[in-house]
Formats: sequence, structure tokens, C-alpha cells
Amino acid sequence: MKTILLSGAISMIVALFGTRPTITVLRKRKIGQQVRTGDHVPAHMGKSGTPTMGGIVIIIASLVGYVAGHLLTGDPMTASGVLVLFLMTGLGFVGFLDDFIKQFMRRSLGLRSGAKLLGQVLVGAIFAVLAIHFPDGYDLTPASEHLSFLIDFGPSIGVILFVVWVLVIITATSNAVNLTDGLDGLATGAAILVLAAYVIIGNWQLRNDCTTALAQNCYDVRDPLDAAVVAAVVMGACFGFLWWNGPPAKIFMGDTGSLALGGALAGLAVVTRTDLLLLVLCGLFVIVTMSVVIQVSVFKVTRWRTGKPFRVFKIAPLQHHFEQVGWAETTIVVRFWLIAGMFVAAGLGIFYVGWFPK
Repeated sequence: MKTILLSGAISMIVALFGTRPTITVLRKRKIGQQVRTGDHVPAHMGKSGTPTMGGIVIIIASLVGYVAGHLLTGDPMTASGVLVLFLMTGLGFVGFLDDFIKQFMRRSLGLRSGAKLLGQVLVGAIFAVLAIHFPDGYDLTPASEHLSFLIDFGPSIGVILFVVWVLVIITATSNAVNLTDGLDGLATGAAILVLAAYVIIGNWQLRNDCTTALAQNCYDVRDPLDAAVVAAVVMGACFGFLWWNGPPAKIFMGDTGSLALGGALAGLAVVTRTDLLLLVLCGLFVIVTMSVVIQVSVFKVTRWRTGKPFRVFKIAPLQHHFEQVGWAETTIVVRFWLIAGMFVAAGLGIFYVGWFPK
């Protein structure tokens, strides 16, 4: 518990006091948000030029908090914790390339979708393969070749299907956070709530670890404490960053931050054996993503069948639809945070109830 609190606090302080100078540097180098004229959200034109790529701060603060916390407490770093941070940093680098192209090559769409997906797949595949290695003294690896909800279930799906499954989780989650990151503080605040859930889940799994207290309801998780530490440092970094990212935002996380946060959430789900529970915990991200899927699908089908395309929403993702119908940005952000909180509460409730004897 000491490592969780100390690491999270260090991460928050680094992000809180490191974001201000980052904003200054980005402004001097004129690295600001480019708002596309085709976005059809007039209020966003005033955000043009706001420093972006702030996700760098979240990543650095998380890494500093994790390393410093372990050094100060003497707790060893683990394969699970390092792998999740590797996934977060690797996807953050893919997002950084996307932001770099937007800023320095003046191409507002950044990396082409195929190139971005390839980067996510490469980083995700390395994570997935390494996650089924590094067994501890109880022969537990950071991940297992099973599907999982509250714990692993069913037979092993094999290495190849496991890697494919993890890639689906990683690409879906990182892109979902990326789509949700459209309003000041929205994705950051929602991610904080999910990360808080993983601090609780990791701590609960530690207290009911099969390797220390074999019982009917225990958890075969390699490093539950370190999973909680990673969740805490990323949450702390988000807290510090949100001070500057909340409406009206002084800095945006960019794809650097959104892909990194998605990677952290996906990695935590894999190492805590809660793959499918992530769908509940990340309910807000799922809704936002589905709004895009529905919009694009209906538009293409109606255009093909009738020649008159139909839009379910005025604009997608969903948060921008509510902007179009007249909701204030802060109203949307706070209400979406409430929705995210309800999904997190539901996910934690399911996780807790699932522990009780049948």
C-alpha cells in the first residue's frame, strides 16, 4: 500500500509541476492544435493553437513515479508492471509520431490509419508475446492463454489466438480513448475513474492471492500489487495533467496521450485477468466508439441503398453531437464523467459480487 500511495503521489507532483513548463516550451515552438475547418463545431475554432502533445507529460510522470516509488520503498519492480508501462510508452510513441506529422508536416490528419494501426499492432504483439513469459516461483506469468472476465475461464486458447485477442483489446481500447478525447478534460477524467478501479482491483487481488491464502475464491495473478502501482502512477499523472487540461484547457494530450492511456488500460486488464470486465469499466469509451460505428455504418448503407445518406447523429463522436444540439462543453464533460463513474461503479460491483462463494 505504501508503494501505491508514494508512487501515485510522485507521479501527480511531476505532472502537476511539469505541465506548466511544457506548455511554455510548446507555445514557443508553436506546437498547437490544428482545428480542421470541416469539423463543423464552431466553438472549436477558438482552441486552434492550444499546445498539444501533452501526453508526453503523462508518460514521463508515470515512469518517474513508478521507478521512484519502488526505489524509495525497496519493493521490487515486476514483469507485469514493466510490461504495462512498456505498452503504454510504445503506444504513446505511435501517437507521438501522429502528432509530430500533424505539427511539423502540416498534415491535419497525421499518420495514415493503416500506419497507425500497424504501429499499434507491432507494440501490442511484443507485449502479448512477452506477457506469457517470465514465470515467477509459482509458474505464474503476467498473462495467461485464457479468456477472462473476473478470473480466467475455459480452456487455453493457444498462443496465436491469445496474441490476436490481446491485439483486439489493445487496438480497441487505445482507439476508443482516442475518439473520446475531443473535449477539454473528457478523456483524462474518464480514464482517472477507470484507473482508480484498477487500483482497487489490484489491491483486492493482492489480499486474496492464491499463492498466499489458498481459498475457494482467490486470484491467480502474478503481480497484483504492481498492477495497482501502475494504475496509481498513471492515475496520478492524469490528476496532475487534468489541472491544466480541464476546461478551458491550457494543453491537450494529443494522440500521444490518448493512445498511451488506452494502452495502460488494456495492459492492466490483461495482467489482472479482467479482459471482458474492461468492457464494463470502460463503458463510456464503448458508447463513444459505438456512436462512430453506427454513424459510419448507417451513412454508408443508406447511401448505397437509396443514394440519400442518413446521419443518426449530427456529428460523431457522440460528444460533438451534443455540442451541435446546444449543450455547453462543460455540461457535456461533467455528464459524461458521471456516466463513466456509473460504469466503473457497476464494474467494481460485478467484480466484488463475483468474489462471494457460489
